[in-house]
Amino acid sequence: MKLPRTSGILLHPSSLPGPHGIGELGATARQFVDFLAEAKQSLWQILPLGPTGYGDSPYASFSSFAGNPLLIALDALVEQQLLEAADLADAPAASPDAVDFGPLIQWKMPLLHRAARRFLADAGRLQAEFDRFCAAEAYWLDDFSLFMAVKAVFDERARAEGVFGAMWSNYWEADIALRRPKAMARWQKSQAEEIAIQKALQFFFFRQWNHLHAYANERGIKIIGDIPIFVAPDSADVWANRDLFFLDDAGRPTVVAGVPPDYFSPTGQLWGNPLYNWPKMKSRGYRWWITRLKATLKMVDIVRIDHFRGFVSYWEIPAGEETAISGQWIYGPGADFFHAIEAALGRELPIIAEDLGVITQEVTDLREQFGFPGMKILQFAFDAGEAGAAGATNAFLPHNYNSQAVVYPGTHDNDTLKGWYESRSGPERDLVRRYLGRPDRDIVWEFIRLAMASVAGFAVCPFQDALTLGSDARMNTPNTLGRNWQWRFRPEAMNADVAVRLRDMVDLYARDPDLWENRPVFAEADLRKQQSPAAGGQEANHDA
Repeated sequence: MKLPRTSGILLHPSSLPGPHGIGELGATARQFVDFLAEAKQSLWQILPLGPTGYGDSPYASFSSFAGNPLLIALDALVEQQLLEAADLADAPAASPDAVDFGPLIQWKMPLLHRAARRFLADAGRLQAEFDRFCAAEAYWLDDFSLFMAVKAVFDERARAEGVFGAMWSNYWEADIALRRPKAMARWQKSQAEEIAIQKALQFFFFRQWNHLHAYANERGIKIIGDIPIFVAPDSADVWANRDLFFLDDAGRPTVVAGVPPDYFSPTGQLWGNPLYNWPKMKSRGYRWWITRLKATLKMVDIVRIDHFRGFVSYWEIPAGEETAISGQWIYGPGADFFHAIEAALGRELPIIAEDLGVITQEVTDLREQFGFPGMKILQFAFDAGEAGAAGATNAFLPHNYNSQAVVYPGTHDNDTLKGWYESRSGPERDLVRRYLGRPDRDIVWEFIRLAMASVAGFAVCPFQDALTLGSDARMNTPNTLGRNWQWRFRPEAMNADVAVRLRDMVDLYARDPDLWENRPVFAEADLRKQQSPAAGGQEANHDA
């Protein structure tokens, strides 16, 4: 994928402002798109959109295909007369700066169920559209809806016993956990209403998301989505496709994913995701992955694949280990996988490779073979503990980039720029000042300038950095539980001052894609004519 020279903002929809405790896909989301257009931004990068479970991480979803009902705009449901304004009056007190997921879920999910029941009782003019949606998405929607219906029953039992976030294979009855036909039929019948509600919620989500996506595209903004390479253990993906993962006879993982010890963690990171049975995936033509990518590319324009290096080799940890130390590198599917994806999609793959961490030459070769842009993080350029020892050859320093790169001041996994810089050592700050060639009075915007001025094709800035916020606005701290994924901004943040500052940098550093698409192209003969003495060009002036 060849990158046009452009720029954008990284912001998950949950961080949008609004009165209902979490960002939604309605009017405020469209207002944010208008802000991006005013700021001449051409990209909106988001995190995964799936329904989140224990820990509220977008990277641990109940499905790779479904949308998160918590993002459904309630005001739109009122407009459709599926809810009444009075239904929203008892909203719990919510901070405008953070999502409090516990009270939010307890309040919003019953409202969404109420709207779904009203819709199912009388869908009216939307009935045909809903029927088409259910038929077109049945390949994932049927399993997901049954999974969520069964999960609701057993989650209630598990919570009564003080169990949270357990995998389906650990607490469901064996017959339905293992999808035995009689159990499947029995649960489909007994949970028919809940299954229909789940389908209605997905219809609401995708209808709103598709409208928002089209609204962004109409204003010249492309959306960069995100695919985690691995899926959550407690997901419909694993439950419905057990043979595609390394699981035992009861459905429990035998090996799990993570990363080995590194600078960030002396014991590595134990993610716990079940690992793919790649030989089985290959024998089926990678059909599950092809379907997953096609579904994602219906929702977004470009896809960032998280932990891209896992396609070359991944860290396999025996199930039951308490840390990631006792693992080993196992070869992934490599180029064979992407050849199959290319053949199935029949076009150039609009993929950004998250190539951070322990990156070998094999990983770089695979990324370059398929023309996938990689990622450059400016914070890593000046972090002595990350790659600072490399000095001027540090791959994250802008003078070492090429145009096939996406540069970020930081990502959702980093501290904000302001928080990061305030925690730097004296020598690291000195290196920053020397590299910038100027004082650090406005260090956050100097870093944004550094990204915008670089030769990287895409420059993407977390919205927290555009707002010059400190560590309290950090989205995620890897390998921790607590206040992750909660940050929100207030409506007044979408102001003219920030938009003008971003727009000025777009103009100054030629990051308007229209500039490149519409630039004049001269043949060599035209250039010679321009420079001839008769044309009064440079040669004429020189001869004079």
